[in-house]
Amino acid sequence: MIKEQIIALIKKVVTEMGISKSEMPVFTLEHPDEMSHGDFATNVALVLSKQLKKAPGQIAKEIVEKLDSHLHGNDKEYDAIEKVEVAGPGFINFYLSSKYFAGGVSEILSNGENYGKNNVLNKQKTVVEYTDPNPFKDFHIGHLMNNSIGEAISRIVDNNGADVIRACYQGDVGLHVAKAIWGMNKLMLEKKPSARWSFFGIKFGWEYDPKIWGQAYALGATKFEEDEGVKKEIVDLNKKIYEKSDRVINKIYNTGRRVSLQEFEIIYKKLGTKFNKYFFESEMAGPGKKLIEDNIKTGIFEKSDGAVIFPGEKYGLHTRVFVNKEGIPTYEAKELALAKIKFDRTRYEKSIVITGNEINDYYKVVMKALSLIYPELEKKVTHIGHGMLRLPTGKMSSRTGKVITGEALLAEINKNVLEKMKDREMSESLKVKVAEIISVGALKYSILKQDAGSDIIFDFEKSLSFEGDSGPYLQYACVRAKSILEKAKKEGIKAKINSKGNLEVGELEKLLIRFPEVVERAGAEYAPHYLATYLTSLASAFNTFYAQNKVVDKMDENSPYRVALTKSFLIVMQNGLKLLSIKVPDKM
Repeated sequence: MIKEQIIALIKKVVTEMGISKSEMPVFTLEHPDEMSHGDFATNVALVLSKQLKKAPGQIAKEIVEKLDSHLHGNDKEYDAIEKVEVAGPGFINFYLSSKYFAGGVSEILSNGENYGKNNVLNKQKTVVEYTDPNPFKDFHIGHLMNNSIGEAISRIVDNNGADVIRACYQGDVGLHVAKAIWGMNKLMLEKKPSARWSFFGIKFGWEYDPKIWGQAYALGATKFEEDEGVKKEIVDLNKKIYEKSDRVINKIYNTGRRVSLQEFEIIYKKLGTKFNKYFFESEMAGPGKKLIEDNIKTGIFEKSDGAVIFPGEKYGLHTRVFVNKEGIPTYEAKELALAKIKFDRTRYEKSIVITGNEINDYYKVVMKALSLIYPELEKKVTHIGHGMLRLPTGKMSSRTGKVITGEALLAEINKNVLEKMKDREMSESLKVKVAEIISVGALKYSILKQDAGSDIIFDFEKSLSFEGDSGPYLQYACVRAKSILEKAKKEGIKAKINSKGNLEVGELEKLLIRFPEVVERAGAEYAPHYLATYLTSLASAFNTFYAQNKVVDKMDENSPYRVALTKSFLIVMQNGLKLLSIKVPDKM
C-alpha cells in the first residue's frame, strides 16, 4: 500500500538526518480532515522537535527538502507522490499524482468484487460467536443488534484472509426454559381445561406456534416474580429438565425447543446469516460441572454455603457462583466448557465472542477463571461487548408488553418503508421484495454506523430517509449508479481510463482507493463502523460528482472516464455493503 511506502520513505529521510533506527520516533501518517490539505499528513517533525532540539517548522522544512531530492531524482519508486509541503506548525502534507489515482480506478475495475480483499490474517482459523438467542424466548431486538455486528465482523475478518467459522451458542436449558414450560402448561389448561401434562401429545396446533411460546415464557416469568409457590414449582421443574427424568416434560421441552430453533432459522435467513456451528447450553452442563469440580482441589474454585464459587475479589473482580446449591452448573461454568469444546471442535486460533455490554463484568470473571484453567486458550479469546438497541418512546409496543421482538421491529420498519414507496411505479410483489431489502438494510446500517459499545436509539424517520446518514441513502446511490451504467450501455459508451478526465482528480477518486485501507482497519479493530462511515462519505462524494457532471454524453470525450468512475463507485459500494451484510435492490 502507498501508506507503507510513504512511511518507509519518511524513515529513510529521518535516518539521513542522523537519527538511528533504534532512536526512530513513533509518528503518525493519516489522511487530513480536509482533502485540500493533501492525501496524507505526518507529524514526524513535531515528534522530532525534542530529540533534535529544533523548532518543528524548521525540521519540517529540512525533511521536505530531503524528500524532494528523492521525489525529483531518477528513482521511479516514488512516482506516485506528486509533491510534499510543510503545513501549519510543522506538519508535512503529501499529495499523490493523478497517474496514481488513475491506476487505482483501473485496479478497481480489474478486480471487481475482489477489490478490497487481502490476506493479512493468512487463513487464521477464527470462530465468531454471535446472536445467541435462547430457545423458548422471543428473538428480541437485542439479538438483531448482536447479529448485525457479528455478521459484519465475520464478513470483514473473512475479507481480510481469515478462515471464519460462524458460531451460535443457544441457551436451551435454564430457568427461562422452566418458566416457558410452566407457562405453556397454564395456557394449555386455559385453552383445553380437560388437558393435562400427560395429554400434551395431542396435537392442538397452537403449541407449534412460536408466538405462543413467547407468551408462555412471559406468563411464567411474571408469575415467578409474583408468587413464591409458583417460583418453587418452576425451580423444581428446572431440576427435572436438567435431569431429563420426566418423559412428559421431556416431550414438551423437545417441542418448544424445535419450534424455537425453526423460527430462529427463518430470521437468520432474512438477516443474511448462515451459521457453521451450533453450540447448546445443554451440552455444556456436564462438562462445565466436571471442570469446576476438578478445579476445586487446585484452589481455583471454592465451596461456599453448598455452592461452588470463583473468588473474583482475589483478582480485583467480583465473586460469582459457578455451581449452585442445587448442584446445577451456572451459566458461568457452562461458558468455561464452551471455550474448551469450541476449541476441540474447531481448533480455532482466534475466538471472538460478541455479547451485550451489560455482561462485560461477568465476562471478565469468566475470562479470569479461564486463564487459570486454560491459559493458552484464554489468550485466543476476544470479547466484544455492544450497547443496547432502543426505540423512541411511544413508537411501538411488544406483544408481551415487556420485550420488543426482532420480528415486530422488522415488521414495523417494513410497514414504514411500504408507506414511503406507495407512489413508486413498480408491481406490488416487487415493492414487497424491495421493501424487505430496504428495511433490513436500514436497521443494520443504524446499528453499524456507530461504535459497537454505544447504545442506539432507532429513529424511524432518519433511518428510513433516502437522504443523508442512512442505509437507504447508500442503497439509493447504488441504484442510481446502476441506472447510469445502463444508460451508458445503451449509448454505447464504455468505461475507459485513458482520457483527459484523469488529469483532474476529485474527492471521488481519492475516496475510492481508500477502500482496502478501511477494510483492513475495520478487520484489525473488529470495528464495522469505520466501513459504514466511509461508505457514507463515498456516497456523498458520488452524489456531488453526479450533480456536477453529465456522466453519459456521446459528445464529451471525458464521458468514458466518468462512466469508469461510476462503475468503480458501484463496485466499491457493493463490496462494502456486502461486508456489512446489506443488500442492494435493483430498483427503489
